[in-house]
Amino acid sequence: MTKAPEAILLVGGKGTRLRPLTVNTPKPMVPAAGVPFLAHQLARARAAGVEHIVLATSYLAEVFEPYFGDGSALGLRIDYVTEREPLGTGGAIRNVASHLESGPDDPVLIFNGDILTGLDIGALVGTHVTTGADVSLHLSRVEDPRAFGLVPTDASGRVLAFLEKPQTPEEIVTDQINAGAYVFRRRIIDSIPTGRPVSVERETFPGLLESGAHLQGMVDSTYWLDLGTPQAFVRGSADLVLGHAPSPAVPGRCGEHLVLPGAEVAEDAKLTGGTVVGEGAVIGEGARVGGSTVLAGAVIAPGAVVTDSLVGVSARVGARTVLDGTVIGDGAVVGADNELRDGVRVWCGAVLPDGAVRFSSDQ
Repeated sequence: MTKAPEAILLVGGKGTRLRPLTVNTPKPMVPAAGVPFLAHQLARARAAGVEHIVLATSYLAEVFEPYFGDGSALGLRIDYVTEREPLGTGGAIRNVASHLESGPDDPVLIFNGDILTGLDIGALVGTHVTTGADVSLHLSRVEDPRAFGLVPTDASGRVLAFLEKPQTPEEIVTDQINAGAYVFRRRIIDSIPTGRPVSVERETFPGLLESGAHLQGMVDSTYWLDLGTPQAFVRGSADLVLGHAPSPAVPGRCGEHLVLPGAEVAEDAKLTGGTVVGEGAVIGEGARVGGSTVLAGAVIAPGAVVTDSLVGVSARVGARTVLDGTVIGDGAVVGADNELRDGVRVWCGAVLPDGAVRFSSDQ
């Protein structure tokens, strides 16, 4: 296996699409399958032979180091670099360059902090080295590429263009999208302008192509999910628990549910679909929780039905309440006999009285 001993993880985003999950917690630290999402990325990088990781932080930057420390518990060396002003993806990469130890032509791995993937990291590095590329990109095939940047390649995998989100059928020339993991030659990182925002997708990559640089694409469609929305985050956590998405960091055996120490689950409660019950959480009698994440200290009262939802830290869900595809913020209280569906977000600390919101009649 070819390995890159160094990696940069971009974890500075505000996670605005994930609010209220990210009001108190930066997106990479929101728990997925019982541990911060970032723990899965670090564990997979370590398993692929990475030894030194630089975390490019910005939003709520102070929470990362107390949790992961110097990385030694994970078999890694971790450096932390905080952006004072948002610099975009390219600017964030350039901003941490002084912490890298690689030589000018050595491969440096770069990951976006909100992608859950089964990517064969060693194969991406191997492709980069054997093709002699300046930058190599992980490409994934998706059924509907309209929400993504398209990356067409020639028969040898060499990148031909970068096409921003296409709208018309004529513009959809490929189903290959930029999947958010790269290998850079170190000197390419050093060539990114400093002191201003730079987008690798819109500026760095197209500029490199124009200058005749070699950009290589490697298609790997094992498992790929952008965790940018609450629904995607809940799905990703469930897929980790079920074993659909691989990670050495899941704290327990894969299966229908993961119950963390100190949680209380009533004997007749039903947990299915990769549900996670956090430390100190309580699941009441007859409750049914499917494909959902119940964070630390939350309470699901008897008879409640929770599906594809996330219940925040110390939140309370009342008896017989139905949640389907919803997010309940930290410390919120949803009274008994409510029915919340389809992307509803209840903000941190909010209180909904009993029977306040219904989608169906009261019968």
